[in-house]
Amino acid sequence: MAKKNIHVAGVDEIPLPERNIEIVERKGIGHPDSVADALAEEVSKALCKMYVKEYGHVLHHNTDETQIAAGQAAPRFGGGAIIDPSYILLVGRATTNVTVGKDLKSLPCKPTALAAAKKYLDKTFPNLNVDSEVVLDARLGMGSDDLTGVYKASGHLANDTSFGVGYAPYSITDTLVLKTEEYINGKLKKKLPESGQDVKVMASRVGNKIIMTVACAMIDKYISDATEYKSAIEQLYNSTLDNALKIIGSRKLDINLFVNTGDDYKRKVFYLTCTGMSQEMGDDGSVGRGNRCNGLITPYRPMSMEATSGKNPITHIGKIYNIMSKLIADDIAKNVGGNAEVRVRLLSQIGKPVSEPLTASIDIVSAKASSDPKLQKWKSDATAIAEDWLNNVDKVTELIIAGKVRTF
Repeated sequence: MAKKNIHVAGVDEIPLPERNIEIVERKGIGHPDSVADALAEEVSKALCKMYVKEYGHVLHHNTDETQIAAGQAAPRFGGGAIIDPSYILLVGRATTNVTVGKDLKSLPCKPTALAAAKKYLDKTFPNLNVDSEVVLDARLGMGSDDLTGVYKASGHLANDTSFGVGYAPYSITDTLVLKTEEYINGKLKKKLPESGQDVKVMASRVGNKIIMTVACAMIDKYISDATEYKSAIEQLYNSTLDNALKIIGSRKLDINLFVNTGDDYKRKVFYLTCTGMSQEMGDDGSVGRGNRCNGLITPYRPMSMEATSGKNPITHIGKIYNIMSKLIADDIAKNVGGNAEVRVRLLSQIGKPVSEPLTASIDIVSAKASSDPKLQKWKSDATAIAEDWLNNVDKVTELIIAGKVRTF
C-alpha cells in the first residue's frame, strides 16, 4: 500500500468552543458570493453528468471563476422595478471537444452550463425573473495542455501543489449560525414571504453571551408601507429568536439578536429589494469569497483560501482535499468524542496521486491531549480513518457529483 504520510498529534490547547471568544459568519444562499459559488458548482455537476453520459467518465474542467456584476434597481413599497439586470458570467475551462478515432467531436459545454445556471436560479429565487432580470453569459475555454495531461494520466494525479483544511465538530456557535440561515431561507419563507434569500448571519460569542446579527433583504412587492415593513421585521426577529433558542436548548447561553441594523426608520432607510437579492443593485459576487465547504466563515479556525465550488471533483485539490479534510475530521471527532477538537490538513504535490498526500496532518486538540491515556488509540483510529478516505477518493468524487456534500 502506498505511503499516506499521515501524522497525528495530541495538542495541549483549549478547544475553541471552550475559549472565551468566537466569531462565526455565514453568507446565505442569496448573497452574491454564494450565488456565484452555487452556479459554479451547478455548472460543474452538469458538465460531469454530460461527460459521463457521453464517455462514461468525467473529463477535465474547472468552472470556479464565475463572476456577478450588480445591476440597478428601484425598489419601493408595493413593488418596484429592475432598471438594469445584473450580469452573470460563467467562467472556466472545460473539455470542449474529444478526438474519437480520426474525428473531432465537439461537446455542448456552454449550453450545458447555461441551462444548469438557469435551472438553479429559477428553482432557488422565486422572486427573480431569470429571463429579464439577469443576463447569463458563459466563457468556457479549453483547458491548458499541461493540466489536461495531468488529468488524463493513469490514476488521479493532483493538479496543483495545494492544501485542504477541515475541522470538527461544529461548536454551538457554528451550528447556530448555519441553522439560522437555513431556517430563514427554509421554513420561515412559508410564514414570511416578505423575507428574501440574501441573508447574512454573524455571531460573536464572548463567554456565554452570544450576539447574533442578521441582515435580510426584504421584498418590496409584499410590503405596502413602512408600518408593514416594521411588522415584517418584528416577525422575522421573533421567529428567528424562537428558532435560535430551540437550537441552544438547555445550554447556559444568553443570546441577543439584532435584525437589519442598517435600517433607519426616521430617515426612511430600509433594506428593501425587488428580488430579495442585493445583486440587483450595488453588490457584486465572486466564487470563493464566501463560505468554506463547511458552510461557514470561521476566523478562529484553520481555513483554506481555496475556493471549493466549481473545481473539478477528480483532481482539483482545492475541492477534493477541502471536502475530504472535513469528512475525515467529522469521522475522527465522532470516534474521539467529548470536547476534543479535530483539525485536519492535507497537502498535495502536483502530478502525484491524490490518494498519496505529501503531508496529512491531524491534530487532536484538548487541554491535556498529549497526556491523555486514550491518545494512542486516538492516533491509531485517526490514521485508519484518514487512510480509508484516501484509499477511496472516488467516494468523495461520487458524493460531490451527487450533490451530497456541501461546497459553500
